[in-house]
Amino acid sequence: MTTNMGRLDRALRLVAAAVLIFIAFSAQVAAAGLLHWGLLAVAAVMVVTALIGVCPLYSVLGLRTCRARGT
Repeated sequence: MTTNMGRLDRALRLVAAAVLIFIAFSAQVAAAGLLHWGLLAVAAVMVVTALIGVCPLYSVLGLRTCRARGT
């Protein structure tokens, strides 16, 4: 797999995932059930893509937020 995410993109995804996890465990959302698990699932995907540096959706759409190698 070729990295298609830049440092800023990866950092923002980690911050957004942390916010989603915080929201998921707030009292009102935790009681909502499906919303709680949905937020955790989205946060998990964001963390994994940030750690590996590859976003499958970016690959499908032909997007790239990192610099090309060798430049």
